[in-house]
Amino acid sequence: MKKKKLSYKNSHWIFSGIAVVFVLFIIMTQTSAALSAQVVGEKIMMKIFPSGERAFEYGDRHLDGQDPSQYDVEEAENFFKQAVKLDPELLYVHHQLARIAFLKGDFVTALFQINLQIQRHAEETPNSYYVRGLIEGYMGDYGAAAKDYEEFLKVDPYNWAAVNDYAWVLLKDNRPQEAADATEEALVFFPENPWLLNSSAIALYEIGAIEKALERVQKAWAHVQNVQEKEWLHSYPGNDPAIADQGIATFRTAVEENMHRIELALASSTVQ
Repeated sequence: MKKKKLSYKNSHWIFSGIAVVFVLFIIMTQTSAALSAQVVGEKIMMKIFPSGERAFEYGDRHLDGQDPSQYDVEEAENFFKQAVKLDPELLYVHHQLARIAFLKGDFVTALFQINLQIQRHAEETPNSYYVRGLIEGYMGDYGAAAKDYEEFLKVDPYNWAAVNDYAWVLLKDNRPQEAADATEEALVFFPENPWLLNSSAIALYEIGAIEKALERVQKAWAHVQNVQEKEWLHSYPGNDPAIADQGIATFRTAVEENMHRIELALASSTVQ
């Protein structure tokens, strides 16, 4: 029987990419009294001993999503802005300002900051290509995003998160075969990764391999049940730890809905 094929651009897949699904949650965590007191102390230290490196250290501390007791994205941004004024040549300062602007949905500023980073420190900070790929992807420049992911993957070819987001922009750019190939290669090394399995299922469906797509999405559904808060926070660096439970639930729902969509498509194809 001839299998139905949906155009990715016209379908409604839920793609659970790294940092491309949950980054735009509104950050509403209440700042604790202890953290507020700590920030006051840090600001006093900056007044007494102004230093770009010190400001950067404080900013990094408050952007660490794996430490809820320290997380405060607004204070992180304030400290990074101080850092860039005191020492604009700090290795990662524009990279971090780009990440924060991206988290806040300010893609124009994010792109400006990451371009500065790459212009000044491309060889020293290849992960900046990854960040630029995310920004370009959200701005709809999928071809440019794919090129930046390719640049990053030259340096870190076994980074499953980068492969997963690379597949996302390839699919958005109507290049499903390339997305299928990329996820297929990564699954050799990460066969139980639910993010890659979900992305692989979408790509396989788009090239007409519906049975194999169903097999992959069913595996994704089995393994997504094991995703815990620690793994989610590690996979979505910089995101508010307060939304970890919501993020995991959203990811599971995404995989479940994709699985049902593929099941329906396969059932429909067999009765024609």
